[in-house]
Amino acid sequence: MKAIALAAALFCTLPLHAQDTRAPEIATGWQEKTGWSAQKFMVAAANPLATEAGYQMLKQGGSAVDAAIATQLVLTLVEPQSSGIGGGAFMMHWDGKKVRSFDGRETAPAAATETLFQDASGKPLPRADGVVGGRSVGAPGVLRMLELAHKQYGKLAWAKLFTPAIKLAEEGFAVSPRLNSLLSNERYLQRDPVAAAYFFDKDRKAWPAGHILKNPALARTLREIAAEGADAFYRGHIARDIAAKVQGHPTNPGGLTAADIAGYKAKEREPVCSDYRAYTVCGMPPPSSGGIAIAQILGILETSKIGEYAPVNGVLTADAIHLMSEAERLAYADRARYVADTDFVPLPGKGASGLLDKAYLHQRATLIGEKSMGRARAGVPAEVKVAWGDDTALDKPSTSHLVVVDANGNAISMTTSVEDAFGSRQMVDGFLLNNQLTDFSWDSVDENGPIANRVQPGKRPRSAMSPTLVFDKQTKQLVLATGSPGGSTIINYVSKVLVGALDWKLNVQQAISLPNFGSRNGPTELEAGKFSSDVIGQLKARGHEVRQVELNSGLQGLQRTPAGWFGGADPRREGIVRGE
Repeated sequence: MKAIALAAALFCTLPLHAQDTRAPEIATGWQEKTGWSAQKFMVAAANPLATEAGYQMLKQGGSAVDAAIATQLVLTLVEPQSSGIGGGAFMMHWDGKKVRSFDGRETAPAAATETLFQDASGKPLPRADGVVGGRSVGAPGVLRMLELAHKQYGKLAWAKLFTPAIKLAEEGFAVSPRLNSLLSNERYLQRDPVAAAYFFDKDRKAWPAGHILKNPALARTLREIAAEGADAFYRGHIARDIAAKVQGHPTNPGGLTAADIAGYKAKEREPVCSDYRAYTVCGMPPPSSGGIAIAQILGILETSKIGEYAPVNGVLTADAIHLMSEAERLAYADRARYVADTDFVPLPGKGASGLLDKAYLHQRATLIGEKSMGRARAGVPAEVKVAWGDDTALDKPSTSHLVVVDANGNAISMTTSVEDAFGSRQMVDGFLLNNQLTDFSWDSVDENGPIANRVQPGKRPRSAMSPTLVFDKQTKQLVLATGSPGGSTIINYVSKVLVGALDWKLNVQQAISLPNFGSRNGPTELEAGKFSSDVIGQLKARGHEVRQVELNSGLQGLQRTPAGWFGGADPRREGIVRGE
């Protein structure tokens, strides 16, 4: 009950910010955080109850993977708008010797076609028509991925990891102010009778903050998976329930079948690692675009003097914003043209190494001048022979991030998602289903050729999720683990933390708390209310089209210190860090 009270009290005094229609989740407040220190192990997650579950596994001698599983299961319950067993995830893992990346991204059903999100005339559907209902649901991947990682790195019994989530689901948890705010601003969830009965009272109002919400259906589901393994989800009645829900939607049915779910496979992939100054930075490969895009941004910045433009008392300079935004424009241009599920669409030329080639990135860096380029064009890496169209994915995931370091020094950075806030707004067996297929391009071809990230059966939609691990290049020691939710802006959020920690020598909490900014190869976006008119004026004088918007990151980070570990959590959300 102490943990329940903690969650209820955490955000009780925070102001509610206005909603920005482009944000994956609305902003729900700001709580200043100074960071946490520990000597042996540490976990950071987006909700105090989830952090507590991971912490308890670490206290019992569990591995980083054990803690991540327990944390994810509780997030399914207490942060259903962002992630859960009905969604997917990417995980970076360090075992003290080798970096591994685990792909739990959803897959398109066998019945999917390139015109999935187009009307009869071939035009993209309105956003809500694509997102809400069965059409957008892919085969969930998170449980298969976690099971794959647990078989290699788990120390505690699989069933034990389910105990905290089952207990909370049965006894109830306090609805957080953030969840209440998101429910109060949600337009589609009540269309699903199951979700409406769970999330809202008899007057169709969102349960208030502090209300004790129980989820016996999820408790039953988790008990089955705890006892029988992930097969209970993928090959039994749960898979049939998911398929029936998707296909039976009254206005927007989808094509996902029980056979699609049973056939899902999590994959281990080769991580994207590249050197940046004194460090080696490792991120996720495709179908995530995060690892490549961040490595490109850093490779371009490596030619600059970004380290000289450190913020003073948390105030960012126009010089820093200009340099980073221009580097981001170049990376996002390549991302839109080239990056997709490499099981279907190979990367151009020499692959990731071509996109990350130092000479190529240095050539791209020469395009940065005193004035903003406005919109960058995709580059042409060595040996490119295939022309691709430019992606039109909506790419607005509602997502969560967690980081763990265990007592043996094993570490995880994991980003997990259902895509839009509350996913497809379809609830079954106690959890929400993803709408991850809307991360595909809604167009399939343009004047340049076929679009790499177009819908194809069995394919995984491109993502911006960017779980990241950073190592000292000389000692090979892990020095930083970080990541964030936030849709396609994730890449910019994580880049900000990396530059803040590695170039500006901030601690990870200071880097996380810096105002968010950047460009996705369009306007230069600044976090609303966080920048002075003087800085905005300087950027406009350099040709930037400035937009002040909600940039609602949910960064988590763990950083090595001489005494052990230091953790940071985003003041924009309700996450905390625990360790000892």
